[in-house]
Amino acid sequence: MVLAFEGENDDLRAEIATLKSLIFGARSERSAIVCAEQIALDLEWTAGAQPPANDDKPDAPRPKRRKARRNIGALPAHLPRIERVIEPASTLCPCCAAQMHRIGEESSEALDRVPAWLRVLRTIRPKYACRACEGPIVQARAPARLVEGGMATTALIAHIAAAKYAWQSTLYRQTQILAGQGVVVDRQTLARWMGSAAWLVRGLYDLQLKTMHGFERLFCDETPMPVLDPGRGRTRICQFWAHATDDRAWKGPAPPAVAYVFAGGRGKEIVAQLAGFEGVLQVDGYAAYASLAGDAKMSGQIQLAYCLVHARRNFVRVHKTTNSPFAAEVIERVAAVYAIEERIRGLDAGERRATRQAETKPLMEALRTRLIAVKDGISRRSTLIKAIDYMLERRQGLTAFLDDGRLEPDTNTVERSIRPIAIGKKNSLFSGDEGGGETWAVLASLLNTAKLNGLDPEAYLVDVLDRMVSGATKTNQLHELLAWNWKAAREAEKRAVA
Repeated sequence: MVLAFEGENDDLRAEIATLKSLIFGARSERSAIVCAEQIALDLEWTAGAQPPANDDKPDAPRPKRRKARRNIGALPAHLPRIERVIEPASTLCPCCAAQMHRIGEESSEALDRVPAWLRVLRTIRPKYACRACEGPIVQARAPARLVEGGMATTALIAHIAAAKYAWQSTLYRQTQILAGQGVVVDRQTLARWMGSAAWLVRGLYDLQLKTMHGFERLFCDETPMPVLDPGRGRTRICQFWAHATDDRAWKGPAPPAVAYVFAGGRGKEIVAQLAGFEGVLQVDGYAAYASLAGDAKMSGQIQLAYCLVHARRNFVRVHKTTNSPFAAEVIERVAAVYAIEERIRGLDAGERRATRQAETKPLMEALRTRLIAVKDGISRRSTLIKAIDYMLERRQGLTAFLDDGRLEPDTNTVERSIRPIAIGKKNSLFSGDEGGGETWAVLASLLNTAKLNGLDPEAYLVDVLDRMVSGATKTNQLHELLAWNWKAAREAEKRAVA
C-alpha cells in the first residue's frame, strides 16, 4: 500500500510538473536542459567521455563543433551580379592637376534584394485577313490558363501557394500584402485559386505517393488538423498523415520526399493509405500502427520499426518532473548509441550493420538488462514504470535497426517533414473544410518535397503548373515532374551548357 501511494503521489506530482513545464518551462529535450550536470546529447559525443574542467586540463582538446553553414565571403555563384562602379569626385592629380591613370581596383560583394513587384501581363493576339481573296481570319490561339478568365497568371498562383504551403504565410496575410500594392483580392478568391492548382497537380501528387510506396522503407507520422464544422459553431478534429522517404544516410535509392494525406480521423484510415506498401514502416508507438501490422488485409506485408527518440522522450519527461537518477542513466545510454550513429552516417548499409552489431547491440542489450532489473522494485503507478514498459514492450521494433543497416533508429526524418504542417496550422488555426484540407495536403506535399531536394519551391511549382496547363508534359510523362527527377534534368541541362 505504501508503494502504491508513493507511486500515485509521484504520478500526480509528475503530471503537475509536466503541465507547469508546458506552460512555463523550456521544451528542449537536450540533456543540457534535462540535467545541468550531464553531458549534452550531442551526436559527436563518445560514450563514457566526461569533459574535463578547464582548470584541470588546459591543453585538453575541445569537443568538435559543427561547421556553420553560412555564405559570408562566398555568396552563391548562381545569383546575378550587378556591378556598381564608384569613381572619385575628380581624377585630376591634386598636386599637378594632370589626368591620373587607373592602376587597379578594390571590389566587394554584398547580398542585395529587389523588392517584389506586381505587374499586369497584357496578352495581345493580332488578327490577320487577306484583302485579295477575303479568306478566313487568322489569329494565334489564346494560351491556356490555370484559371480561365481569371485575373491571375500561373506565376502569381504558384507564388501564393508557395508562400502558404511552403513558408506558412496565411492567405489572410497575403491579401493584406496584395492590398498594400493596391490590389484588393478577397481571401475566398485566393482559396479558389489554390483549389484549382491542387486539382491540376493531383495526378502528380498521386504518382509521388505511389512511387514512395514502391520503396521498401517508409516513415509515417500524424498530426491533428482542426476543420470548420458548419452549423455547429466549432471545429472538428481531422488528421494529417505524413509519409516520408530518405535513404541519403546510406546512399540508398529512395530520394528525400514527403507526401501528406488528409483524413477524417486518426483510426484505421492508415490501412487504406498503405494498401500497396510492403516493407518496413518506421513509426512511433501509436496503437493504430500496431493494429496495421496485424491487419488481415496486410497479411504480414508490413514490419514495424519503432522510434528510439520517442522511447527516450519518456525518460526525459520523467527526469524533468522527478529528477530520477535512473532516467538520467537511460538518457546517457541512448546518447552513447547516437554517438555511434553519427560516426557511421554516410556509410553503406553493410558497414552500418556491422558496426551496429559490434558496438550498438551490446549497449542495447545492457540497457534492456538494466530496465528489467530496475522495473521490479518500482510501483506500477509511477511515471518511470510507464517509460520502462514502453521500451520493453516495443523491444523488437526498437532494435530492428541493429539487423538492417538501411534503417534509422528513429523517425526524425518524418518528424522534420511534418513540422511545416504543425507551424502552418498554428498560423492558420484551422482548415476551412475538407476540400481545403485536401488542397493543403496536395500542394504541401509537392512544395515541401522540392525543399527537401534543395529546390526553390516556387520556381519548381511555376514550371510544373506551366507544363501541365500548356500540355507540354503529358499524363504519361508526369514522372519527369517529380521533384528529384526535375532537379536531375535541370542539373543535366546546366552541365550541357557548361
